[in-house]
Amino acid sequence: MAIKNHKPTSPGRRFPTNLDFEEVTRSKPEKKLTKGKKRSSGRNSDGHITVRHRGQGHKRRYRTIDFKRDKFDVPAKVATIEYDPNRSSFIALLHYADGDKRYILAPVGIKVGDTVIAGDKTDVRTGNAMPIGNIPLGTLVHNVELKPGKGGQMVRSAGASAQIMAKEGKYTTLRMPSGEMRMVLSVCIATIGQVGNTDHSNIKIGKAGRSRWLGIRPQTRGTAMNPVDHPHGGGEGRNKGRHPVSPWGWPTKGAKTRRRKASDRLIVSRRKK
Repeated sequence: MAIKNHKPTSPGRRFPTNLDFEEVTRSKPEKKLTKGKKRSSGRNSDGHITVRHRGQGHKRRYRTIDFKRDKFDVPAKVATIEYDPNRSSFIALLHYADGDKRYILAPVGIKVGDTVIAGDKTDVRTGNAMPIGNIPLGTLVHNVELKPGKGGQMVRSAGASAQIMAKEGKYTTLRMPSGEMRMVLSVCIATIGQVGNTDHSNIKIGKAGRSRWLGIRPQTRGTAMNPVDHPHGGGEGRNKGRHPVSPWGWPTKGAKTRRRKASDRLIVSRRKK
């Protein structure tokens, strides 16, 4: 996958870059595996804004992804590689031997015509899925479960991968993409390989309008507001007058705000600074 620059026929065409989509083999999704997606615009069930600067954006249909990979011992052939507007990675359509069709995250190196399978013990090949306790040390994995049977929740974005570092008792230690070392139950299922579309992080948005297509609305600096609207507001000239905080006074930009969780005991070492 390569990054494509456009001929600067206008100011808005000069800076944005895009993927060339050479891996993508189909433009329209499998209709039975899609459904409508309601846009929340950053609001919760009460209608209150809980995430600011969200709204509008292009209409999308949701592709139902098989994060569980619970169809054991049934081989599947990769039929298509497709674009998914709801995530950074591409997705692969699998045609199972029993006639079932499912989407999975497309890993690096997978091609149309390849065969993948999920099971308790399978070959260590890209796209296959099995419990992480049965995967050899040093192997790169993605779409990792946190709770057995719940489906993959970690390591799902484009280019991400975790590495299996150690096994002890009922836990397996993973090195996460952030550098964090974390223990996960060995019965949790993971998919072998690295998530595809590794060049996603190299794309330049290039203009404000493209952010609006993605549903990202403009932000106003706190220092540009009045004191009634933000703790950074007001003052003579341009000055904050205090350490950076949110509109509600919570510390931001480096201050630790993580609350203690029961699962913290499974973190062997924190992510690198």
